[in-house]
Amino acid sequence: MTTIPADRAARPVTVVGAGTLGRRIALVFSTRGGTTRIVDPSAEARTAAVDYVRTTLPEVLATVDGGSAGTVEAHDDLATAVRGAWLVVEAVPERLDLKVQLFGDLDRLADDDAILASNSSSHPSRRFLDRVRRPERVLNMHFYMPPRMNAVDLMSSGHTDRAVLDLLLAELPRFGVHPFEARRESTGFIYNRVWAAIKREALAVVAEGVTTPEEFDRMWVLNTGTRSGPFRMMDHVGLDVVLDIEDHYAAENPHLPAAPRELLHRYVDAGHLGAKSGRGFYDDYPAPTPGQT
Repeated sequence: MTTIPADRAARPVTVVGAGTLGRRIALVFSTRGGTTRIVDPSAEARTAAVDYVRTTLPEVLATVDGGSAGTVEAHDDLATAVRGAWLVVEAVPERLDLKVQLFGDLDRLADDDAILASNSSSHPSRRFLDRVRRPERVLNMHFYMPPRMNAVDLMSSGHTDRAVLDLLLAELPRFGVHPFEARRESTGFIYNRVWAAIKREALAVVAEGVTTPEEFDRMWVLNTGTRSGPFRMMDHVGLDVVLDIEDHYAAENPHLPAAPRELLHRYVDAGHLGAKSGRGFYDDYPAPTPGQT
């Protein structure tokens, strides 16, 4: 049986990965005081992530009931970064081999009662357990794009202690996010499973020459009342990340059409990754800052 982490208010949260989502997850956990640690091998990425949290935090605090500014730290050593943490959130690229290795390391290095959560959007956490001795503390905790999109998917690894899920369902709203539990294993969880189908069909109509990214997004905004369309949102996630996710869906379901992935490949192969590279489906982004990933 898992020991639920005690003294949570006095212990840090650690985010592994300083990329687009890693820094946003760190921002979320910086809204209740205490310490949030970001660990990444890239000094430039660490600096950019810390700057993002410190710059954005005052605005976000105004939306969190009872919030208070926390301290954000940057680390380059995994063992140091996870020591004492009550929660460790993995936010590294969507490569299964990388995640298997990392969760083995986290299981070995983190405190015995620490919860180990993956932000993976397409891999269920049961696939990360090959080197994990305490799978009852591992689960998926998938964020979308906080602080604007604040829903969070929780999904068991198949071995996750029920008490871990219940704790996070109760604890996460304190940080201004809203958890929803996937009650069975589902590739894409809840919202993302539907969003993947929308995104794939949007890519298909552009790949077939029926419309353009800009025109599709304008129609989407008019019809839904949202601020951004799918192509703008994909640019902000990162087209390399979108492609990794689509490749994973296709590996599970080889009957999916290839044209959406081929379109993404053309952009990624040209280095047009979206906002983080300065150009994706749109080319009106500022030049990327050093370390932005």
